[in-house]
Amino acid sequence: MPEICPPWRLQPRPDRMKSGGFDLERSFDVVVERDEEGYYAASVPAFPGCHTQARSPDELDRRKRETIELCLEVEGLPEQNPEFVGIQRVVGAA
Repeated sequence: MPEICPPWRLQPRPDRMKSGGFDLERSFDVVVERDEEGYYAASVPAFPGCHTQARSPDELDRRKRETIELCLEVEGLPEQNPEFVGIQRVVGAA
């Protein structure tokens, strides 16, 4: 029977020995968009209000990780981590 990987794993962190030396590592879905001025914006549906923006994709990648870490510090792990299903574009009258 194949092993099922959990959405998190314990990972030793020597810099956080005060909290037991382990951090929970989870994956989070991130929605990325680019606005009309060329800025990239990212939001994390698991944390309402958790978003950031940057001028380049590389800078956005760094900021996404920082933003998620801050949300985890402030709010803790979300009670639910919704399953990503997809994105749809709906066209309607403006």
